[in-house]
Amino acid sequence: MKKPYFSFLILFIVLGILPCKMMGQYKIDSTAYHFNRILNPQHSADFPKAISYYTRLKEKHLAQKNDYEAIQDLRMLAIAHFEMGNSYDSEIATVEALQLIDNTAGADTLVDAKKGLYNQLGRIYRATYRHKETIDAYGQALRFSANLNDSLTLLNNIGNVYVDMGHPERALEQFNRALEKKGVAKNKPAYARLLNNKGVALTKLGNKAEAIAIMEQALDLREAENDMPGKYSSYKSLALYYFQQGDTVQALEFANQGYVVAKTMNSLSYLEDVLSLFAMMSPDPRIVQFNEITDSIAKEKQLAENRNAFMKYNVEKERKNTLAAQLEKEKQKTWTILILALAIVGFLLSIALYFTIRNKHKQEKIKQVQTTEKRISKKVHDEVANDVYRLMAKIQSKPAGKEEVLDDLESIYHKSRDISKENSAMAIENFEEALSDLLMSYESESISVIRRDVVPIDWNAVAAIKKTNLYRVLQELLTNMAKHSAATAVVLNFDRKGKNIVIKYADNGKGCILKNKNGLQNAESRIKAINGKITFETEPNKGFKATIII
Repeated sequence: MKKPYFSFLILFIVLGILPCKMMGQYKIDSTAYHFNRILNPQHSADFPKAISYYTRLKEKHLAQKNDYEAIQDLRMLAIAHFEMGNSYDSEIATVEALQLIDNTAGADTLVDAKKGLYNQLGRIYRATYRHKETIDAYGQALRFSANLNDSLTLLNNIGNVYVDMGHPERALEQFNRALEKKGVAKNKPAYARLLNNKGVALTKLGNKAEAIAIMEQALDLREAENDMPGKYSSYKSLALYYFQQGDTVQALEFANQGYVVAKTMNSLSYLEDVLSLFAMMSPDPRIVQFNEITDSIAKEKQLAENRNAFMKYNVEKERKNTLAAQLEKEKQKTWTILILALAIVGFLLSIALYFTIRNKHKQEKIKQVQTTEKRISKKVHDEVANDVYRLMAKIQSKPAGKEEVLDDLESIYHKSRDISKENSAMAIENFEEALSDLLMSYESESISVIRRDVVPIDWNAVAAIKKTNLYRVLQELLTNMAKHSAATAVVLNFDRKGKNIVIKYADNGKGCILKNKNGLQNAESRIKAINGKITFETEPNKGFKATIII
């Protein structure tokens, strides 16, 4: 029971796999078949069949997004159309392939494809008598040539175009440039091709002996290598040379040898070419005339149909470049507007910040004034008002002598003067003198105030507000010293560090522990207001120090 089931399963697998393998093999064989028929046609229907096949294959590859294979399909279509004489269709396929390369990611890796396509354009333009475009196309292909063989082929092609244009001397420049390349003689097919074409160019310049010698050397190399296309080219060149010299016997002999090679290769294109050669050399003037008229009509028709698809490709490419440039310009314009907008916003924010800071500074100054007023009010109350009250009570309680009252009043006067002097606007015209007076006012029998100038300081060069605030801070430090520190000595050092003035204050008082800097906030505020810096250093029984930098 199991055996029939197993046999049926084997049959199903064989029938299922075999068609798939046959279809894959058919596809490979079909591509190889049409590829060979384009390069070596055997029948007149080979080209149309290959064109139909590669057109379908191209559409399939494009639908699959397989651009690389589609580019190869288009190259084969370009060659097939060209061999059929459809130059315009060949140009269309070539340009489509170039456009596909331009739009393909990693186009830089398709150098060989670009080289082949530009070479094909050169062939098309040469066949359609567009000499300038031909040289340009071969020149583009030469740019992408990375090996010796490609360079030799393209230099040879450019030389042949100059021969077509009637410039044999420029053709020789190209042939000699190729023949001078290192290792050229080792590439025998290319070497023989260059020698043969150089000989043809020399015939145009009248160097017959040298020309024949070089062409025969090329033929010998080709016969030794059994290079069939090369031998045909040599036979044709020699046949044309001898025909132009009037030696029809030699000309026909070489033409017949070319015919044998064309028959051996079984190539329709070579047979067509050699038969046209016989027609040109025919003794019958009517056949010659027919051949000339046919060629003339074909040339005029070709010139009329030169619609130049590659020019359209270049125009389209230039249009895309222009559009890209316009987009970049618009992008730059947008960035400029954005940067300008940001600059305006930044400017407005800067103005707002300036007024905010100024208002804050104004508020701080108002607060500072209010603090100063409170301090003065407290000082007047604690020192002057209390003394006045005590004096009044003293007079009321008992009669006082005139001298005693005057002494008390003098004491009250001095206290009032000191408070007034401490908080009044100071004269800054002579800051040095004002500073000296300040220090001297705190000297007494029990307190020594010592000043040291490390370097002379030009106070005239210092801003008025800086001098005023410095004066007030020193005044406050000395007042605190006199009231609270019980110091007997004070030292002030004045120095300059670069652009900054550095004042170091030190006394030998009893010191203290700084808690929220006690009553020194006012000094800090004054120094901060002039973008300066003040630091304090003190400990119990170790005196008091301050460093001011403005």
